Amino acid sequence: MSDTAVSPELRAKLTTRAAFASIAMAVTLIALKAFAALETSSMAMLGSLADSGLDLVASLVVLLGVRVAALPADWDHRFGHGKAEALASLVQVILITISAIFIGFRAVERLLSGAQTSDAELGIGVSILAIVLTAALITYQRHVVRRTGSLAIGTDRLHYSSDLFLNGSVIVALALDQFAGLNGADAVFGLLIALWLLWGAWSASSNALDQLMDREWPDELRERFLAAAKEYPELAGLHDLRTRSSGTHYFAQFHVWVPAHWTVRQAHDRLDVVEEELQRRFPGTEILIHVDPEGQTDRETILPQEITERAT
Repeated sequence: MSDTAVSPELRAKLTTRAAFASIAMAVTLIALKAFAALETSSMAMLGSLADSGLDLVASLVVLLGVRVAALPADWDHRFGHGKAEALASLVQVILITISAIFIGFRAVERLLSGAQTSDAELGIGVSILAIVLTAALITYQRHVVRRTGSLAIGTDRLHYSSDLFLNGSVIVALALDQFAGLNGADAVFGLLIALWLLWGAWSASSNALDQLMDREWPDELRERFLAAAKEYPELAGLHDLRTRSSGTHYFAQFHVWVPAHWTVRQAHDRLDVVEEELQRRFPGTEILIHVDPEGQTDRETILPQEITERAT
């Protein structure tokens, strides 16, 4: 969940702005790095250029993802469109992987051929400028993720964070290759950049897959929810809690025991009040409560630790 609750309209505005900022950054870096790659013949710079090219494609995917995710629920998507962000993140992961494979192949080819670089000063200057611009974008993206909890923007930020290391590696590679006379350093760093991107893709894929596979909430959030539930006498005997998330929309459903003599109206009215209070405490969460007569369970696999008790 995000640090502060924001309206769907504000969330859509913030994530769209962040996506457009990523696109503008990618276009700027592509122009700078294309010029530098031609002038320096650097494998590391070419790898950085390829990465920025895929950054542009990924940012366009992010823009599409956050705009679709912002759409309200409809008859065809009763749970909303939040998983569009997870799909956008997964596309980013695929693009990062393709980029890494291409860079790695070219680096090995360059290492075997023994080709050298030129105009290190230009390549280093472009890389320093890229670091400054990327750092500014990451700072803005971090702000947006804190406000919105956007998975797609978060994955985009992770990718651009790895670009800081990538651009720094280009500087070191050019310096070693030309100033220190270590022929092949540029190609070696290009290969290291490819491995770094593969690791980043593997790491970034987990959150997207978790949402697409309806993984349970993180333990910390789940425990926080159960602790809050214990404050309400009506939820004594809460069991069979199931949770999932879709974009920044959260879902929790559970069974709760009520006295057998309660009427349907009594159970409905009292639990509706509790449900509304929990939803205020956990913004963006849709709660579904199933009522059971006290002591009854629908499954024989209910664990004792799943059942809440009244706070003492």
